[in-house]
Amino acid sequence: MNSMYFTEEHQMFRESLQDFLQKEVVPHIEKWEKDGTVERFIWKKFGDMGFFGLAYPEAYGGLNLDLFYTVIFLEELQKVNSGGFAANMWAHAYLAMTHVNKEGSHEIKEKYLTPSISGDKIGCLCITEPFGGSDVAGMRTSAVKKGDTYIINGSKTFITNGIYSDYLVVAAKTDPEAGHNGMSIFIMDRDTPGISATKLDKLGWRASDTAEIAFDNVTIPASNLMGEEGKGFPYIMQHFALERLIMGINSHARAEYALDYAKQYMSERTAFGKTINKFQALRHRFAELYADMEICKEFNYSVAYRLNKGEYVVKQATMSKLKSTKMADEVIYDCLQFLGGYGYMEEYPMARLLRDSRLGPIGGGTSEILREILAKMLLDDKNYKPAT
Repeated sequence: MNSMYFTEEHQMFRESLQDFLQKEVVPHIEKWEKDGTVERFIWKKFGDMGFFGLAYPEAYGGLNLDLFYTVIFLEELQKVNSGGFAANMWAHAYLAMTHVNKEGSHEIKEKYLTPSISGDKIGCLCITEPFGGSDVAGMRTSAVKKGDTYIINGSKTFITNGIYSDYLVVAAKTDPEAGHNGMSIFIMDRDTPGISATKLDKLGWRASDTAEIAFDNVTIPASNLMGEEGKGFPYIMQHFALERLIMGINSHARAEYALDYAKQYMSERTAFGKTINKFQALRHRFAELYADMEICKEFNYSVAYRLNKGEYVVKQATMSKLKSTKMADEVIYDCLQFLGGYGYMEEYPMARLLRDSRLGPIGGGTSEILREILAKMLLDDKNYKPAT
């Protein structure tokens, strides 16, 4: 435990979360991975335990705890070896719910945030589009004001919880001529006429339902606009810092899980009359990988500390995701190699870990896009300002 960031209360929380995951989640993982669906009951159990409310106001049933409870939540979710299950949980708790909490009116929060915290409603965040990818500003989905309603048309893709969620937080262009400044954020119920979803078949994250979603003349009340019209882009950018840091933390946690597993395996597996943790090539490679993981972890903790204090950490969070996701892929690739032929077998954890980890440098902004964002900040002195 790193006592610079974690207290005894944090440690007690970690232990109770570990117990909960072992008892309530791990026995179902293989079924969920096979079915591509996480069953509803587990959301309610998470809600009952308060896990969805860690970062949210007490007024809506949350616990209003510091960000290091969230760090623990994310780290332990990575250690049940189902990136898809973990994604379902954190995409609900931090992608969809962050927007509801930050931009939603009191009425919207009562209707959506409270049941999200209790595990009675599941949310998804719909930003990425089939033609846009990481290019958020190139969005085509439109929202046209008509009387006291908005009419939404367009499509979104790669949406986690895109099939089974109860509500959708959707970014759409309210003024197509205004570029960045013409985007707004809306909330809508799943059963609104005109919403359809198609499940996507993925390399990894098999337990999560990832969807392409179409909006065909979806009519919603004007009061379902969240925040101000035209402020969607800065809202999205503001929350990207948290999303990128989440993906950085997920990466160091799954790398640590892979290293712990490999360490145990290497202490038991023998070749040429000795355990393979005695071969210098493997020992030194392990040491190198562990150092890479530890450096990312320490950096991620320091960014979380600054974000928790309210600092604007877009640059650091972007670095966190860029470097940690690359590190995790390399660590897991080599940990699979330590297992030899068994690394390639599905009943050992590395095969799934490798597939699940590969999404890291792609989802939530590709590494290529992140490098360009950093280049703009470092070389062109671009300053991404928070929404006011």
